Amino acid sequence: MAKNSLFLLPGDGIGPEIMAEVETIIAFLNGKGLTDFSLDRGLVGGSAYDAHGAAISEADMAKALAADAVLFGAVGGPKWDSVPYDCRPEAGLLRLRKDLGLFANLRPAICYPALADASSLKREVVEGLDILIVRELTGGVYFGEPKEIVTLENGEKRAVDTQVYTTHEIERIARVAFDLAKARNGRVSSAEKRNVMKSGVLWNQVVTKIGKEEYADVKLDHILADNCAMQLVRWPKQFDVILTDNLFGDVLSDIGAMLTGSLGMLPSASLGAPDTATGKRKALYEPVHGSAPDIAGTGAANPIAMIASFGMALRYSFGLIDLAGKLDEAIARVLGKGLRTRDIAQKGEATVDTRAMGAAILGEFKALLG
Repeated sequence: MAKNSLFLLPGDGIGPEIMAEVETIIAFLNGKGLTDFSLDRGLVGGSAYDAHGAAISEADMAKALAADAVLFGAVGGPKWDSVPYDCRPEAGLLRLRKDLGLFANLRPAICYPALADASSLKREVVEGLDILIVRELTGGVYFGEPKEIVTLENGEKRAVDTQVYTTHEIERIARVAFDLAKARNGRVSSAEKRNVMKSGVLWNQVVTKIGKEEYADVKLDHILADNCAMQLVRWPKQFDVILTDNLFGDVLSDIGAMLTGSLGMLPSASLGAPDTATGKRKALYEPVHGSAPDIAGTGAANPIAMIASFGMALRYSFGLIDLAGKLDEAIARVLGKGLRTRDIAQKGEATVDTRAMGAAILGEFKALLG
């Protein structure tokens, strides 16, 4: 069995607590001989700033670049609100995405039947929901230049962020979305703002061309991003794969997350281009929720999104499809039995802490593996 390297970056707030539950699952898999993961750990975000004066150190960046996959917890908190902009905790994540070339962000929005009533929408709107948002991650307004705040001659300040996309950037993210759609229900909805943005016009043109020339067996629809947001709340099950840029993907994926009842439930994967020699992609896996510093250390954190993110690593980085499927099923079984952390509990329901939820999922996982 090949040894695979995982670089763990728990980060801040609840990050170390939820990462600990993943480490327990990895230890079990290694102990059973089902995997052979070697683990290393580093600092990112506020914890890295406290130790190194940067959101991630050069040594830990080198480890991330060398690893087969990175597991990332969460960063940030009020403690670091006043640090220099380039050193803010989120800068560590942005650098990882940029330096690893992680251009494709996969954000599933899955509503487990047991949690349909936890959504703010009606059960019939979200029950059985299974959509995938594919977000371009290394271009667009978050990285475009110029990006600045300048003082004008009259003393006013002007802030500038630049939305920039090239044909190549749009082509490669479109292919990821189309490929994933072929393995799902064969539908892609491409969301942009071509009615008011030139980048949206180019996005629409390139996606249309790729769909027509390379993926004629996949149904392609175009939708304005603001309408997409409305439709996600109105009837989300009309979508299969949503393809969108960095800015709109940031917004739409958080809407998708809340359809399921809690940000604490959903994982994500960020993938790079296949290596020309090995075919392997650089990859980072993380829950979509934040660091939740207000509950850090209280045992209230929900580890499901972090565990499911590891499941995505099993699937996309290591090809362990059966293990990934069984881990997803273990989560569903635990929820079906009524176990709830505080964030997904209905009024009056009993709750369990982080460790108890992790232990329950591991127990079901063991049972499924036999």
